[in-house]
Amino acid sequence: MSYEKVLRAKKVSIGTKQTVKALNEGTAKEVIIAEDADPKLTAPVIKIALEKDVPFHYAETMKKLGRACGIKVGAAAVAIIR
Repeated sequence: MSYEKVLRAKKVSIGTKQTVKALNEGTAKEVIIAEDADPKLTAPVIKIALEKDVPFHYAETMKKLGRACGIKVGAAAVAIIR
């Protein structure tokens, strides 16, 4: 389900740093986090998403999430931009 949302999105921010940036700027409408990503990387993303009241969902793997974004490497987090 999460992969389809990423595929349909017109614009995404890929990676934890870019996702945090989008959350802080208020441009993220939804966040997808890879279940197999390092919790040290994803914890700040989840914390800010909760603070900003932005819904977040989990994707099965970083590899699949990266592929859904059109990149050849894994992605720990992705923000779907408004």
